[in-house]
Amino acid sequence: MHEKIKEYIYSNRQRLLSVLDELVAVKSVKGEPAPGAPFGRGPRAALDKMLGICRSAGFDTKLYYDVIGTADLCPEDDFPELGILCHLDVVPAEGQTGWKTDPFKMSEKDGILYGRGVIDDKGPLAAAFIAMKCIKDLGIPLKKGVRLIFGTDEENGSQDLELYTAKNRLPDHIFTPDAAFPVINIEKGMMRSKFSGSYRGGSIIKFRGGSIPNAVPDYAECELSGISLPLIRQETNLDRSGAVFTVIDAGKSVMIECSGRSAHASTPESGINAVTALIAVLNRLPLAEGKQKEIIKGLGSIFPFGETDGTNAGLKCTYDSSGALTLVFSIFNMENGKCGGTIDVRFPACMSLAEVENGEKTALAAAGCVFDGYMGDEPHVTDSSSDFVKKLLAAYERVEGTKGECIAVGGNTYVHNIKGGVAFGVERDGTDYNMHGANEYITIEELLKDAQIFAEAIAEICC
Repeated sequence: MHEKIKEYIYSNRQRLLSVLDELVAVKSVKGEPAPGAPFGRGPRAALDKMLGICRSAGFDTKLYYDVIGTADLCPEDDFPELGILCHLDVVPAEGQTGWKTDPFKMSEKDGILYGRGVIDDKGPLAAAFIAMKCIKDLGIPLKKGVRLIFGTDEENGSQDLELYTAKNRLPDHIFTPDAAFPVINIEKGMMRSKFSGSYRGGSIIKFRGGSIPNAVPDYAECELSGISLPLIRQETNLDRSGAVFTVIDAGKSVMIECSGRSAHASTPESGINAVTALIAVLNRLPLAEGKQKEIIKGLGSIFPFGETDGTNAGLKCTYDSSGALTLVFSIFNMENGKCGGTIDVRFPACMSLAEVENGEKTALAAAGCVFDGYMGDEPHVTDSSSDFVKKLLAAYERVEGTKGECIAVGGNTYVHNIKGGVAFGVERDGTDYNMHGANEYITIEELLKDAQIFAEAIAEICC
């Protein structure tokens, strides 16, 4: 069976790439609600596109609440045993520096595919679709069914899944190709919180940094008054953060632009935080005395540049099975007497949302700011010794030729709140695929192997 599946997948290479090309072309970033489109017209357009692709392939499809689509491959009318959960929504590309191609037009160079969503999560979805088509076209008999589930709100809280699961049963076994191989059975808890503050006057006319709550910000800028241009240039020239600073004489004011390097909030150590780098520079300048300066000083103290483990915010924590806590100060704006920001924390199984909330409240109060609330989830753990997990690992090992094992991660995957769910693919070996950043990519060879692994998993579990 292994060789037949491999032959089918590789002979259908162009169809796989064509499906992905169609999906990337839809700008499925969350937008304003519209009739029939609770999360915006972009995500709904992607949903309709994928439903059409699945119908054309002969799968039984269904639309749920205008936010989730399904495609079934089941013997007779049996309820599917296996669910493959993917998402069509993507994070924005606007405001990100460094894109070498149109993010919403898939490009290929030297066997590498570029475009928003090719790794998260449109590429994996296309691979899962081809895997199901492989099982169908080869006539591999199923004793149990498989359901491809594709939603439209994973990047912004998974309200699509909340709507779906409120009245609909999920398959007994579910995996999502929304993270990494081999199998992720432990996910850290996540808290994405907001804070605000107020002040009067000050040297900073405006500060704007970051646009995505769950990513290291790669750009920030501020406009200053009352501080000499030579002094500002001196401080930025002396900076050793790795960020790139541009100082612009605006006549009565001075602009500072800071470019860093984006990274997913679960792996902030691989990025360069433009927000905290710029705040660090501001704290070396003679800002006007007052509440504004106190806020900048306080934020620089509890979120110092280069620190990603929450030490100065009083949140540092490590647990053997799920690793260390990570913290990203991802968005910050300050203008006209008001400021506000977003913080993303991923915490191990030894902590709770309540503990993180209390720690943030205390730290922000010391910085002269107010904790305004959060969205989040407790840690997720699935038994690594279950038959389901063992079968997934067997499929992985058969294709990759290497030993598979369970791992823990900081990123919240699409199955985070689904009992018994695991992440299965598609990142490999700690490679940085620029997920959520400029020039997001995946190789064609990896994508083909993904489809092969998923087909093997379907056969392993459902045959």
